[in-house]
Amino acid sequence: MAVTAASADERQQLRRAVIASTVGTSIEWYDFFLYSTAAGLVFANLFFPKSDPAVATLNVFLIYAVGFIARPIGAAIFGHYGDRIGRKATLIATLLLMGVATFLIGFVPTYKSIGIWGALLLVVLRFVQGVGVGGEWGGSVLMSMEWGHRGRRGFWASWPQFGVPVGLVLANGALYIMSNIAGKEGFATWGWRVPFYFSILLVAVGLYVRLRVFETPLFQRLLDEKKIESAPVAEVIRRNWKEILQSAFLRLSEQAPFYIFTAYIFTYAVTPGPLKQTRDYILLALTCAAVLSFVSIPLFGYLSDRLGRKRVYMAGVVAMGVWGFVYFGLLDTKAAGLIFLAIFLSLIPHDAQYGPQAALIAESYTGRLRYSGASLGYQLASVFAGGPAPIIATLLLAGGVIPGTSIKVTGYHTSLAIAWYIAICAVISFIAVATVKERSKQDISLEYDEQPAAQPVGAGMRPTQQPT
Repeated sequence: MAVTAASADERQQLRRAVIASTVGTSIEWYDFFLYSTAAGLVFANLFFPKSDPAVATLNVFLIYAVGFIARPIGAAIFGHYGDRIGRKATLIATLLLMGVATFLIGFVPTYKSIGIWGALLLVVLRFVQGVGVGGEWGGSVLMSMEWGHRGRRGFWASWPQFGVPVGLVLANGALYIMSNIAGKEGFATWGWRVPFYFSILLVAVGLYVRLRVFETPLFQRLLDEKKIESAPVAEVIRRNWKEILQSAFLRLSEQAPFYIFTAYIFTYAVTPGPLKQTRDYILLALTCAAVLSFVSIPLFGYLSDRLGRKRVYMAGVVAMGVWGFVYFGLLDTKAAGLIFLAIFLSLIPHDAQYGPQAALIAESYTGRLRYSGASLGYQLASVFAGGPAPIIATLLLAGGVIPGTSIKVTGYHTSLAIAWYIAICAVISFIAVATVKERSKQDISLEYDEQPAAQPVGAGMRPTQQPT
């Protein structure tokens, strides 16, 4: 009876952990995506009104990239504390940091009020946002995966990933609603601010949910056995630098296209962009795409438990390499129905990678270094994949001066250039995934350096069998 009671209690905590991780991550990504969408819609005119439109767009996306540059810093800071004091306490801190920064963005004065200082305030708050989300991902994934480590780890770890489309739906939905309530002029003056104010209410909900979850049993055992590293970030860099680089590069074909599909699309598709579509139509199409991800992300996480992480992930990488050409081919027809179809299906190749990605990355690191290693590897990709992607897409299409330099790039004036950029990202990621060790069947409750070596053939273990 005692075993049954314990098992029932553990299942209850697993449910709470998954809900807390998913709700918290959804709120964090709502905060992060608000800037992404608003940047493509109104920020260029509000904060750089005297600049050439192309230059203003590049400046806004440069501020956008600041959040990605900050993410590895957040990964290092919160990875340290996540491996030192626990997953739960660290996740509460990241939620507060992110929520307050997003709330304050709603109060930033525009160029008309305080000149360039408005843009500088955006830089600071975007940086704080990046630090918060940099620490969020690792803890959310580990909270779910370490509570559900005995069974379908890929499936349970995919639920924090599920927070990305939820956050995207909430952010785009909030801006879509305010766009219709406030009208074109009202949205540009005050309507865009309301969704940022709303984030503080979501933070209160997230805190309530996260405070009700216990620390994960795997980390609690590390505490009880006094196996905590004094400097986990330095130690994981020393021991697992290869895994950190693998984690970063395997994300290239997932993250760079994602921000082209969800942020750059507003520059490309909405008037005065090449496709001359309305803001509301693109918001609606992208929101529908995110809703489809509600199903596809956990589905691919589940498939990774059945078929193996690497197999599912590599299929997603190949699909993405091809999809870039199909996506822009459909967009460039300028037919409203085909544009909607392209955007609606755009996240499926991404989800085939994003579903199994959390477990694939987190399993690469032993328990006492897992928060630091997984966070650093995951967030390092933000510097060269997510953040620069809209800037690179803008330069490839229209050309211009690279922000912060005097280097002028001549644009190709065709979306094929962007499709080839996505394909190159896919090739790099495919190579990275091919070098990752498959651990989907390995016992992650034991420290990797304490697990027994595989027995010789004939000693009761098949050559390919993993010790557990």
